[in-house]
Amino acid sequence: MNLDIRLPIGAMFSLIGAILAISGFLTNSNTEMYRPSLGINVNLWWGLVLFLFGAVMLAFALRAKRIAAKDLANTPKPSHTSVR
Repeated sequence: MNLDIRLPIGAMFSLIGAILAISGFLTNSNTEMYRPSLGINVNLWWGLVLFLFGAVMLAFALRAKRIAAKDLANTPKPSHTSVR
């Protein structure tokens, strides 16, 4: 079976992280909004963290797919001789 859970997880985290980081970037000038969080733009920083995690997961998934394809190409082909 060719199912790697890292691919959809990486895509989901990257997408959510990008949306959150863009939201944090666009509201960066609103200092009143970030007063409860001690002035830290939590949306921007956590969006970047989520995006980075998603990118790492996607990189691992693509690396595993490439290694599996290389291993498949290097496996010896079965001979069609019958055993008697």
